[in-house]
Amino acid sequence: MGMRQLLRRLFFYLLAFWASLTLNFFIPRLAPGNPAGAMLARFQGRLPPEAVNALLLQFGVTNEPLWMQYIHYLNSLLHGDLGLSITYYPTPVSAMLAQELPWTIALVGTSVLISFAVGTLIGIIIAWKRGSWLDTILPPIMNFLAAIPYFWLALLTLYILAYTMNWFPISGGYSLGMLPEFSFDFISDAISHGILPALTIVVSSVSGWMLGMRNAMITTLSEDYVLMAQAKGLTPRRVMVAYAARNAILPNLTGFALSLGSVVGGALLTEMVFSYPGIGFALLQAVHNSDYPLLQAIFLLITLTVLVANLLVDLIYLVLDPRTRQG
Repeated sequence: MGMRQLLRRLFFYLLAFWASLTLNFFIPRLAPGNPAGAMLARFQGRLPPEAVNALLLQFGVTNEPLWMQYIHYLNSLLHGDLGLSITYYPTPVSAMLAQELPWTIALVGTSVLISFAVGTLIGIIIAWKRGSWLDTILPPIMNFLAAIPYFWLALLTLYILAYTMNWFPISGGYSLGMLPEFSFDFISDAISHGILPALTIVVSSVSGWMLGMRNAMITTLSEDYVLMAQAKGLTPRRVMVAYAARNAILPNLTGFALSLGSVVGGALLTEMVFSYPGIGFALLQAVHNSDYPLLQAIFLLITLTVLVANLLVDLIYLVLDPRTRQG
């Protein structure tokens, strides 16, 4: 029964992905103008007709019916052809993503994982020790940190830890003169540049995971199966981990899957404040320049990330919660 349910969910995700592909194709084409218009505007009408026609073909602006363009669009995707970026013309969109995506995944992905793990662990502990000094002090402190505007928090950490104390680099993904390569010097330099941006993301988001886990854990601790486990004389640690935390973490996992969509979208403010490379800044440039090919690729990547993350969470649900394997 579990396999049947899993296949049903997989079919739903494939259907959702196809729907996102279709919307991703039609929305820019139904909007006023076309991708090549912004490119042609740069030349202010100084291009000969042959060059204009070549640009129109490059950006897929033809007189073919939309359904025929849609077939060409799907065929290009199957072959990994995402088109040319208007902002970074004539760089292919796939090359842009390959250049910027690793930075975003390394920074935002690592920060989200650390934030989720730390917040969930703290939430488990203070819920188990509710009423203690930990439960009294930590939630207000975390709420205070979460209430600080992210932009201001980033500037504050940048001023204190980078400018005043000179513990970390001020900006960039790596030092000037360094070449991106798989070496100890470059990796250590990139890590030192990423610590401050990652710290601000973790500090600003850990409170949500902690409070969510604490509230779910407190509710779970009053369930009959937890009280039965305690009555059986099981060790407090086993009751906390195997009975309470295992079930209380399920709502947090759903939120974690949704937050993974922001990993690909990047942390735009982070990349702006710290001048850090990544998809977020590329997305901003694409919006400003009406770069439809790049916009389509980034939105498609975000959709795919969210769907895959939710599928993985469904698999984890099947393992953690036996009730989901029924029906």
